[in-house]
Amino acid sequence: MLILVRPNILKRWQKAKTLGIFVELHVVFRKQFTAMDLTLILVLIVVLGFAAVIVLLVKRDRGRLETEQRLTQFAETAEHLRSNQAELSAGLQQSQTNVNERLEALSKRLGDGLTQQTEKTGGALKELHERLVVIDTAQKKITDLSEKVVGLQDILSNKQARGAFGEIQLNDLVRGVLPPSAFEFQVTLSNGKRADCLLKLPNPPGPIAIDSKFPLESYSALHDAKTEIEITAAERAFSNDIKKHIKDIAEKYILPGETSDSALMFLPSEAVYAELQANFQDLVQESFLRKVFIVSPTTLWATLNTIRAVLKDVRMREQADVIQSEVVKMLRDVERLDDRVAKLQSHMGQADDDLRKIRISTDKVTKRGERITEIEIGEGGSADELETAPAQPRLEDNN
Repeated sequence: MLILVRPNILKRWQKAKTLGIFVELHVVFRKQFTAMDLTLILVLIVVLGFAAVIVLLVKRDRGRLETEQRLTQFAETAEHLRSNQAELSAGLQQSQTNVNERLEALSKRLGDGLTQQTEKTGGALKELHERLVVIDTAQKKITDLSEKVVGLQDILSNKQARGAFGEIQLNDLVRGVLPPSAFEFQVTLSNGKRADCLLKLPNPPGPIAIDSKFPLESYSALHDAKTEIEITAAERAFSNDIKKHIKDIAEKYILPGETSDSALMFLPSEAVYAELQANFQDLVQESFLRKVFIVSPTTLWATLNTIRAVLKDVRMREQADVIQSEVVKMLRDVERLDDRVAKLQSHMGQADDDLRKIRISTDKVTKRGERITEIEIGEGGSADELETAPAQPRLEDNN
């Protein structure tokens, strides 16, 4: 069924929206359509209305079913959420309990750790304090030592003080090793020269003079030299000083008929002696040729011990006759002692024999006493029988 609508009908249809759609339609349809057309249109409208109603009902039922399904799903979801909420609450409570336990364990562990750490820290601080005290004491000692070193440097910077230092060290070494009769200090020789020390040795070799020398300036310059020119100049100065000392000692302290044919030059520094032995062998050879033997505190100590052994041997040889005489007297005393021991042994044998005889007599007297006590008056023999009865000695023990 087709309805032909003119263009003006469409315009009027749009205007009918303001006056009421049904009234306008009625008027329009009455003017434009026949009764048959209106009937058909009404039937169509009714059919469309029923279809719309049916569609609405179907949609409503479908929406209600969907709504019921959704409500069911929502209820199931809510129930599931409630069960999950209960499980979640239990889990949260258990988690809270576990967290509290872990927190307590962690707190206890932290407390114990802090206590141990505090104890360790206290011990470390105590040990650190003790070490600081030790360091402070060592620092004081170092300070004192530095002051003493500075004082020693001041002393050694003066020639006279340096000479006194060497003489004091020489004095201590000699007095510590040799007996007083074997040395003498500050001895004036026949040439008017004074030796620091004179060792009194028998001939040969005879008295040996010792002179202390300390070439500190030239050694310090050699030690502080940096360039080749400075080193060469310092070596030359050091060598000249040593040569001069060797020459002076050989001329002053080696006197034929008065002293030994050799002398000792004492260097009170092991460092100077080591430098000389290591790098100046020509000076050492020259000292050998002039019979001026260079010694340090260590080598002088060894030399003095050797001299002491020599002096002891000399004295033993000097006292050999006295020792032999004393040994002969001692042997005579031993012989007399042996004679007296033999006489005493003889007297002891005689005394032993006398004691044995006394024991025999004692046994006889005891035997007679026993026999007298066994005899009853009037029952035994007469007194004459008792007297004539032979006595039986009892010798059980001769000691």
